[in-house]
Amino acid sequence: MPDFEAHVLLVLVVPVLTGSSPFSLSSFFMDKDNRDDFTFAKLSDLKLPVTFRISQLEGSIPQPSVSELLENPELRFHGAQSSALSDLYVSCQLLADNKPLTIPFRTSFKAFKNNYTWNEWITLPIRYCDLPLSSQITFTVWDIGAPRTAVPVGSSTFRMFGKKWTLRRGKHRLLLWAGQEADGSMQTKTPSKLGSRDEMGRLEKLVKKYERGDLPKSDWLDNMAFRKMEEIHAAETEKSENMYLYIDLPRFDFPVIFSEAEAQNQATIPFAPPAAAQTPVTPVLPSYFATDPHLWTILDPEIARENPVEDKHRRLVRSHRSSPYDRELKPNAKIRDELNEILNYAPSQPLNSEEKDLIWKFRFYLARDKRGLTKFLKSVTWRDPSEVKQAVEELLPMWTEVDTDDALELLGPGTVDSRVRAFAVRQLNRADDEELLLYLLQLVQALKFESAASEQRSSRSTTSAISYDDSGLTDFLIARGVQNHTLGNRLYWYLIVEVELEDRLVAKMYGRVVFKFLNKILESENGSERRELMRRQGVLVETLAKRAKELRTSKDPRPKKIEKLRSFINDSKNGLVNIPPLPLPLNARMEITGINAEKSSVFKSNLYPFLLYFQCSDGTEYPVIFKDGDDMRQDQLVLQLFTLMDQLLRKENLDLKLIPYDVLATGPLQGMVQFIPSKTIAAIISENGTLLNYLRANNPDEGSVGTYGVEPSVIDTFVRSCAGYCVVTYLLGVGDRHLDNLLLTPDGHFFHVDFGYILGRDPKPFPPPVKVCKEMVDGMGGAQSTHYTRFKNYCFTAFTILRKSANLILNLVALMVDAHIPDIQHRDVHEQIQEKFLLNLTEEEAIKHFEALLNETSYFTVVLDRIHDLAQYWRS
Repeated sequence: MPDFEAHVLLVLVVPVLTGSSPFSLSSFFMDKDNRDDFTFAKLSDLKLPVTFRISQLEGSIPQPSVSELLENPELRFHGAQSSALSDLYVSCQLLADNKPLTIPFRTSFKAFKNNYTWNEWITLPIRYCDLPLSSQITFTVWDIGAPRTAVPVGSSTFRMFGKKWTLRRGKHRLLLWAGQEADGSMQTKTPSKLGSRDEMGRLEKLVKKYERGDLPKSDWLDNMAFRKMEEIHAAETEKSENMYLYIDLPRFDFPVIFSEAEAQNQATIPFAPPAAAQTPVTPVLPSYFATDPHLWTILDPEIARENPVEDKHRRLVRSHRSSPYDRELKPNAKIRDELNEILNYAPSQPLNSEEKDLIWKFRFYLARDKRGLTKFLKSVTWRDPSEVKQAVEELLPMWTEVDTDDALELLGPGTVDSRVRAFAVRQLNRADDEELLLYLLQLVQALKFESAASEQRSSRSTTSAISYDDSGLTDFLIARGVQNHTLGNRLYWYLIVEVELEDRLVAKMYGRVVFKFLNKILESENGSERRELMRRQGVLVETLAKRAKELRTSKDPRPKKIEKLRSFINDSKNGLVNIPPLPLPLNARMEITGINAEKSSVFKSNLYPFLLYFQCSDGTEYPVIFKDGDDMRQDQLVLQLFTLMDQLLRKENLDLKLIPYDVLATGPLQGMVQFIPSKTIAAIISENGTLLNYLRANNPDEGSVGTYGVEPSVIDTFVRSCAGYCVVTYLLGVGDRHLDNLLLTPDGHFFHVDFGYILGRDPKPFPPPVKVCKEMVDGMGGAQSTHYTRFKNYCFTAFTILRKSANLILNLVALMVDAHIPDIQHRDVHEQIQEKFLLNLTEEEAIKHFEALLNETSYFTVVLDRIHDLAQYWRS
């Protein structure tokens, strides 16, 4: 009776969603009249929240033995020991790519009598259309383990999408892993299903076909199947030692296929093995298809896989080229030009198959060119053990030393092989402490990719030739931090901020690095004293942060806040007036001995930051702005890049009088900023009329010729600094430029503050790409003056110099993509900055283009600056 087995049905089949359910979806995708015209629906059109029902628990809960109870008396409190059923509850959470998408949810309290049945619907605060393909839900059943303690009874991790990229629906039986909390990682240790299938699992597969209508229905046979199912279910439950959790998912009328709201071409990950490149790529349809609104773009799961014909061709060609003949190959003039063009590609530009083959063919010739290593590694087929072995064991050791920008690129998220990363670390070891301090922020971020690479070992069985050992980056940073106190102080605070971020997995990794770093300090000379200084720095920051939060949230007027701040500093219990010599966290080269309460104040901005005048052991004062409630990491990054650009310009003997002041984030929402005594352009215009009047009042020189009664050195400083900041703010796309965040010192140094908007983001409409306001031009004597001509020449020279170091700046920004900084989180940040450098143009063409941008003026600039002035007036 073969049809009987095909009609067997689970006794606890969930009914199709009806009006009694939380929602009805029968008419969501299409009208009844046209229903027969469709067989599936797109996930991007499903705007409803993710919903499922936790049904019931089946199986026997493991109970401790008598010997276990004697060894651990607290087990007597375990709910399962009581005669009645214990009060279990289920917690669940949605995750993707090892990161949580929602907070944990749990079932409500319920007392059980005969069995564990919840029948409770859970609605998550996320829509189906926003789900990534890797989405999975973790389920953990909890019981009483001890007074005020819950222990996991069992857990399971359930994937939201099946093998064919379809959203799962209907009833599911999840295997519970006894005594474990659910593991929501991509390589989970608590999967909801195993490869083996018992009798119930085999019947479940037939049930799903029955529910989809793939099997014919017969009422009399179905009734027999239900009765038989009860017998099978009871027998299987009796002999099974496993626990199962039943859940119900919405049953839509049609299969829901994964699709994103907008087609996004995935960027190629350089140096990554093919297993890492299996990311789905959205196909691009021809224009004549794309114009038809009635056609849907459906993702092909195999589109990212290697073409077997091309793969075979590559193997044959490279096998021939791998002969000893390749070692003596040298390109002719034409091929040399082609190779040179490829080597000049920006770091983010992918190589096509022909370019990769060309690089591989002349790999031995390119080993003497420091620019060729990163391009060569992109041409390696990382799933081919022979190519990997030749690349990292033969060619990498003989490659010439590479520049810092290439070494930083090799430490990015795309480089998986630890031997390549170790090569990059050895190249960085040649840098002195001052240069290393310029890249330290990015090197700390690169530790995330070290951790990610080490986790690949178990999941990449097809790439056994790749090494996932420790590259030594952690030990390198710790060794240099222990050796140099200033470098070590910055390293400590960079690590501490990462530990305090919300990502628990990353925080745990950075916590281990901090622990190892502090232990190495204790082993060094005077290590205990240095460790105590770091502890006292933390106490100082914590004390200031607590008081800053109190004053920020209080409703006192600003004068009252200032009075409270000064009394707080003067209070001897707080230990701020007289501080035992302590390196300032913001600048460890400065040793502070106290805070001058009378000079300290509170700014009038929304967050009411502190202005603190620290007294130094050398008798000087170091003014610092302390902010609480503001994420300072973006400002920290921008000022670090400004400092780097200033150093690059000075190496070319161009001093543009930049003031890249110190910024340090001491927590996710707090930090310190060096205060430069100055005035905003808005305040100067209000008090003095023009910038020239302000400079003339502070630096008069009646005998000067052509400097409008101002000392020539002051005008020169003003012109140079205006040019420098015009270029660096253009390259980073700094926005929200108004007259209150453009500042000028009495000696002519012009500079910018407040970098909440970068990379093209701007709250104002039609912002000019290069910010040159009318007040700046008037301060130089007008657009027809010789000083303005010098200003433009400085801009062109600075732009040309920084274009030569474009790869270094691009790689530094690329390493910050996973730093959770607001304007750096989107993945196309690399391309945005690359466009600013105009690398596709010649030097002459780039200068002409930049000059055209410099000459652009925006009608809205002056108007919006005045609106901002009014807003500041009413706020004060």
